[in-house]
Amino acid sequence: MNLPDPADGLTLRRWRDDDTAALMAAAGDPALHRWTSLRVEHPDEAAAWLAAQHEGWATGTRCSFAVVDDQDALLGHVALKRPGAPAVEAEVGYWTAAYARGRGVAPRAVRILTGWTFATFPHLRRLRLLHQSDNTASCRVALKSGYAYEQTLKAQHPYPREGHVHVHPR
Repeated sequence: MNLPDPADGLTLRRWRDDDTAALMAAAGDPALHRWTSLRVEHPDEAAAWLAAQHEGWATGTRCSFAVVDDQDALLGHVALKRPGAPAVEAEVGYWTAAYARGRGVAPRAVRILTGWTFATFPHLRRLRLLHQSDNTASCRVALKSGYAYEQTLKAQHPYPREGHVHVHPR
């Protein structure tokens, strides 16, 4: 399954097992280590991460996509977490490879995912996007993607810092 947006030059596609090298290259970024739990340093870790993405699709608990350009180069990742009924809300997550930042990739990918989500899961009434409150880049991505600020969450295990909740209604 591919979700192309020819006007933007982006495609969201399911992760493939042959994405190992690109995933490892992107995952070595210290900024991703600061803001995400992504840790992939060896091919076996990449294979396990990719298997988890495939398992999410199989179980319906996570719909994750590689964000690629017209040449199928990896730019980032977006995911829809916990979309299944009877839930009326789900969560959106994303990361962008260091070499793709500053080009509007994340907001465009989140907008594509949001449109697909509401078309695919009619029972969902809203989507949430969460980020650490000191991650100003993620706050900008949320706002540019149409996710309004809703509240600040207090730090609690396993999250060491306060976080922002942004929402996008149907």
